[in-house]
Amino acid sequence: MTLYSRVRPLAFTLPAETAHELGKRALRAAGSTRPTRAALRYAYRVDDPALEVDLFGATFPNPVGVAAGFDKNAEVTHSLESLGFGFVEVGTVTPYPQRGNEKPRLFRLREDEAMVNRMGFNGHGMERVKERLRRDGLPRIPLGVNVGKMNTSNEAEALEDYRRVFDRLSPFADYVVVNVSCPNTPDEFDEDDPEHLRAIFETLEAENDAGKPILVKIGPDSPEESVLDLVDIVEAFDLDGVVATNTTTSRDGVRSPQREEWGGLSGTPLRDRSTAVVRTLAAYTDLPIIGVGGVDSPESAYEKIRAGASLVQLYTGFVYHGPSTAKRINRGLLELLERDGFSSVEEAVGADLE
Repeated sequence: MTLYSRVRPLAFTLPAETAHELGKRALRAAGSTRPTRAALRYAYRVDDPALEVDLFGATFPNPVGVAAGFDKNAEVTHSLESLGFGFVEVGTVTPYPQRGNEKPRLFRLREDEAMVNRMGFNGHGMERVKERLRRDGLPRIPLGVNVGKMNTSNEAEALEDYRRVFDRLSPFADYVVVNVSCPNTPDEFDEDDPEHLRAIFETLEAENDAGKPILVKIGPDSPEESVLDLVDIVEAFDLDGVVATNTTTSRDGVRSPQREEWGGLSGTPLRDRSTAVVRTLAAYTDLPIIGVGGVDSPESAYEKIRAGASLVQLYTGFVYHGPSTAKRINRGLLELLERDGFSSVEEAVGADLE
């Protein structure tokens, strides 16, 4: 039994968002000095060349990252690196501070190892995130920045929102993700509209003098035809990859009473659907894919890698399984790679498509 498994029942008596904030405070304290970060790295990191992935002009020490939403405001990037994650994606970051939706807006579905969130792009805004990254320095692992719009922005204002956040934060990022698939923000207009997507990508392409890798995050609920149409647009603008997937509005197979809460569902119930989207994308395009949804074990991570994901991310799995999550998954991945005769993660990417 791990220390986290003993602490978790107590943490789960608190409202989910309160527990999350307390957890981040603990991470900030644990990662506040070089000696404590070194101690965490010694306890949790798994270093093996077989886990390394070269992508987006950077070397990821392992393929297991933290998805956007966990560290919205870049407060614990160094601690997450010390816990053994191979990369961290901060955000979604908006141009200005934003309160998001009313509380409560984060719910645990314990029976399903899932969560429902309707946070609504709450955050400190791009200037505070920029200052924090400048003051604290960057982690020693690749950093992604997930950019979004203000909830009150109309279609034209949204383009300027994306441009502003990209301009301020892309110099700190190894890659940037455009988040146009969140189910928890107001429906001011259709963000998946092809013409709107083209306008976003044109705007960012004109801003991207440094050639930062730009990815788009897609949802799991769109029909296959719409997903492939989006990929065509992404390829036409020479973007660099796809993050698949965001949370889902579906509640298929979910047992918890909390399933009636509105918002995006994440965790175990999303695993198969998100993997199916990864597989569809990988069969259609050579664009790199970051697989997200239901990753909480070596098997679930490996499943997405074999389906075509070069990297995987998690959030809910971290909440349920604690600080040793990356270590457990990476050790298990090494065993699975050896079992199947692969010399590296990169060699296993898309193995089930052959």
